[in-house]
Amino acid sequence: MTEPQTYDIAIIGGGPGGYVAAIRAAQLGARVALIEKERVGGMCLNWGCIPTKALAHQAELYSEVRRAAEFGIQIGGQISVDFGRMMARKDEVVETLVGGVEELIRAHRIDLFPGVGTILKPNLVRVTPGIYHPDTQPAEVQTRRLIIATGSLPVPVPIPGHDLPGVVNARGLLDIRTQPRDLVIIGASVVGVEFASIFAALGTRVTLLGRRTFLKDAEEQLARRFRPLLAWQGVRIEIGLEFRQIVQTSDGRLRVEYERAGQAQAAEGDLVLSSTGHAPYTAELGLENIGLATEQGRIPVSEYLETSVPGVYAIGDVTGLYMLAHVASHQGIVAVHNALGRREAMDYHAVPNCIYTVPEIAGVGLTERQAREAGIDYVTSRFPFGINGRALGMGATEGQVRMICERLPDGRGGRVLGVHIMGPRASDLIAEATLAIQLGATAEDIARTIHQHPTLPEAIMEAAMDMGEGAIHYRKVTGRDA
Repeated sequence: MTEPQTYDIAIIGGGPGGYVAAIRAAQLGARVALIEKERVGGMCLNWGCIPTKALAHQAELYSEVRRAAEFGIQIGGQISVDFGRMMARKDEVVETLVGGVEELIRAHRIDLFPGVGTILKPNLVRVTPGIYHPDTQPAEVQTRRLIIATGSLPVPVPIPGHDLPGVVNARGLLDIRTQPRDLVIIGASVVGVEFASIFAALGTRVTLLGRRTFLKDAEEQLARRFRPLLAWQGVRIEIGLEFRQIVQTSDGRLRVEYERAGQAQAAEGDLVLSSTGHAPYTAELGLENIGLATEQGRIPVSEYLETSVPGVYAIGDVTGLYMLAHVASHQGIVAVHNALGRREAMDYHAVPNCIYTVPEIAGVGLTERQAREAGIDYVTSRFPFGINGRALGMGATEGQVRMICERLPDGRGGRVLGVHIMGPRASDLIAEATLAIQLGATAEDIARTIHQHPTLPEAIMEAAMDMGEGAIHYRKVTGRDA
């Protein structure tokens, strides 16, 4: 084993929280060690956000090509999916991004330690070979401050048969090379719904099974409106189920058996995606060696990202707060600032969340239910994409912008509390709303901002206008529309 090296900051986990923290620390002049047991980029770049969104775009492009005749474009020959090429392109996108991050790490002179990091003391980490880097030479890393960024892992559905061949998590589904004819998805939250949308667009027969709720992370009104759209895309949706088991049929397929309202039912597929959530990953970390407190498997942190052990910070999914890559990245920056002597609290009041379906869904800030439960006097408005000129030209008119604002004494909308969008490029549009909430902007601030025409962001401007004298291009028959 090599002699311990001394660093200003050591980071365990090279995902979107860990590698961003490492780069920011290096930019601020710190000597940095980054420990990663698999590959930099973590779940997000390698097996989550990036490959999934690459596939989502490919599925959306295929759907648009199939509609080419609507736009006066004639395509000769049969239009078909080359699934193997799609998956290869997805891999190419991942390789490009991960390679770019690896180059950034080298350029910032960050020392990368491949292997498993185990904490021996608050200022000492042992790095040993793991299954992904069996040739790693054992090393010890001495550090003044430590950041834990080990992320999370998928939790299998807890029923008999969850470990059968062909029952996969998201990572396993992204590794297949043959398109399934029938896909059964257990779990109707973000990941399950995204994959349902992708594979249905590519022609796979998809059955989506949920225990209690459908798309619980989306604003309630938009989730309710999206469900029939997903069904129209060909997805069979069953919610309110009690799962019993997964069995292999005589012809090698998989059957998910469940009950609904006391009636035994089943769904069969070539593959079953288990998409029932993630749990913080703390295995092999050696938290017991330093007496670091955990809570239901997660590492609790203060608003400054401090753990119960002085000098040790935690960021990202392992904290169990927001399992979102962009939150982990921001936490990484804040944790580094605190580790290097600044005093900066983490601010969560404007956290965007996007769902990459067709159409996309995105939200930031409070929903109506949350505003109501908080006792806030609020007012709402909406603007449909069906009358937005850009959306009409794109042939993407499903959805709307919903805005929630504090109610002013005259009944108009004041400070923006939340914006929720279902429609084309919702994941891009939500940035304006996020900035508005972060800066404490009012509906009038947005309404008085000149928006380029014709563009999709005009829908946000019109929703803001509707908080005052009224939207220009949307006439409601009755009073304010909730």
